[in-house]
Amino acid sequence: MTALSYIFTCLLVAAPEAGADLSVDATAQGEGADASAGGKGKRERGESRRSDGDRKQKWIHRHPPTRMMGEVGVFGGIMLPTPRLELFEFDNALPDNGFRRVRGVAPEIGVRGGFYPLRFFGLELEGAVMPAKLRDVDARANLWAFRGHVVGQLGLWSVTPFILLGTGAFGVASSRAALGNDVDISIHFGGGIKIFATDSIMVRLDLRDTVSARRGVDNGLGHSGELLLGLSWTPRGRKKPTPESGPRDRDGDGFLDDEDKCIDEPGIAPDGCPRTDRDGDGFYDDEDKCIDEPGVEPDGCPRPDRDGDKIADVDDSCIDEPETKNGYEDTDGCPDELPKDVAEFNGVFPGIEFDTDKDTIKPASKKILERAIKVLTDYPKLKVEIGGHTDSTGSREHNLDLSRRRAASVKRYLVEHGIAEDRMSTRGYGPDKPIAENETKDGRQRNRRIEFTVLD
Repeated sequence: MTALSYIFTCLLVAAPEAGADLSVDATAQGEGADASAGGKGKRERGESRRSDGDRKQKWIHRHPPTRMMGEVGVFGGIMLPTPRLELFEFDNALPDNGFRRVRGVAPEIGVRGGFYPLRFFGLELEGAVMPAKLRDVDARANLWAFRGHVVGQLGLWSVTPFILLGTGAFGVASSRAALGNDVDISIHFGGGIKIFATDSIMVRLDLRDTVSARRGVDNGLGHSGELLLGLSWTPRGRKKPTPESGPRDRDGDGFLDDEDKCIDEPGIAPDGCPRTDRDGDGFYDDEDKCIDEPGVEPDGCPRPDRDGDKIADVDDSCIDEPETKNGYEDTDGCPDELPKDVAEFNGVFPGIEFDTDKDTIKPASKKILERAIKVLTDYPKLKVEIGGHTDSTGSREHNLDLSRRRAASVKRYLVEHGIAEDRMSTRGYGPDKPIAENETKDGRQRNRRIEFTVLD
């Protein structure tokens, strides 16, 4: 009984909150009326915002009960039958006329169906079976119930508290050695919570008290408690489509759909379509003199490049002769050749040696590296890749790592001697690019090398 009192208290607490929700709804309707007075465009935008709000509403407000809703479900739980339940087949030939006490806990399973003509009120029918054990003998008896009740619920949210009151038949079906067959009229009442996971799936928790005849001192009435958990399908009547009031403007650009040539894209006059930029250069087509070629100010056309070397004429020192891309003065737009000392620097740089299986540069190599420092200092725009190579002795993975470390060691030396780090990149090729046979000592010596490659 204490649990039922708790449920009723929850209902009383929830009622003011429901009133607050209804008040908010009324306020929203009033605001909608003000928006209507403001003109068709505002009204339609307001409807669009409310529609978006419906899609984004919290789950607690998304699946409340509705009018004309059904319920079909199954449930299970436990019954706590009063031990002196007066359900037995009377027989003068048996001790105590055939009465035997029922044990205090029995499992319960059943089915239910219901109909709710109003969101706050409904009618339900149930059938249930409770297999019970007897205290006095080693026997079982099947208690059963077929009952109906009225339901009152606070149908405002996806979580819905309810109370119920009903009556029905409460009986037993068993062998004569147990309780025989009997049926009484019972009254039941209780409450619980319904949780609507979706519009059609609902989980339900019931706490009830079933009142029926009791055998014993002065007889009277006995109370049998029930705790039930159920799963139900809740078919609902079709929702009436909300009538549209007035012409629509789906993309909200001020052009009604029957006049808008781009009803899903906000646009501008004269046809409601957005401005286009076909070549993606930031100039709209109606202002772009070269709509298929990305360009620059002032007219959206590309800068002229008469010799086609991708250096605009305004920056090209030789507008009729294309630039030679060789890593040397590649931004002036003129053909050229690598200076002799740069050409000699580009490629294998013999004489750079390392300690065996290490990335430590031998002192004798420092003189060779001074030449590299001079070339890079004399041509400050030159950028190079430093490539490390090994012979095929040992595993490929080891040689790749060794070649990377040796290339990095050369770069580190050049940086320490004043060459900007961002002018050099490194790469380890390991044994993958031999320039001689690895079967001979001389060939392996040639393959262990550092190469400088001038970058474009």
